[in-house]
Amino acid sequence: MKITIAGTPGSGKSTVGKLLAKQLNYSYYDVGGLRREIARKRGITIEQLNVIGETESWPDTEVDNSIKEMGKKQDDIVVVGRTAFHFIPDSLKVFLECDLEAGAKRIFKGKKRATENYYSLQSAIKKLKERIDSDKARYKKYYNLDPYNKTNFDLMIDSTNLTIKEVMNKILDFIE
Repeated sequence: MKITIAGTPGSGKSTVGKLLAKQLNYSYYDVGGLRREIARKRGITIEQLNVIGETESWPDTEVDNSIKEMGKKQDDIVVVGRTAFHFIPDSLKVFLECDLEAGAKRIFKGKKRATENYYSLQSAIKKLKERIDSDKARYKKYYNLDPYNKTNFDLMIDSTNLTIKEVMNKILDFIE
């Protein structure tokens, strides 16, 4: 089985993906982590990388091509990324969403990411809106794809008022 998890910022994609992979004894891959590493190596933020991606395709295609190949060669994987469902079409496609303010609070209060600079909750909300708009523009341009269109997914979960364990249980119940 292959499971892809996409969704809105702060919805718990990475946390759920890691725990799900561990529970199922699957390999785990995080597209956001790969993109943050690309940004870090270039000395820029993820937001700056996304802006570059609006005019140049390499920030996305570099990672997306890897995910596509991985999906062809591996089973028993959990891949977290906004376009992973598109590049691994035979996966179980999960979409996690949460209220933008709740997502911003989770990210702002959570572990600081070196390539994301949020100075306040309002700053985080503003930057997350910009990230969503950038994602939509880039993926529309390069793949004619809206990564937030829920009709692309097999299972949609609103994690705004759920614990990670509750989200996990919903996914595991769906699988069984």
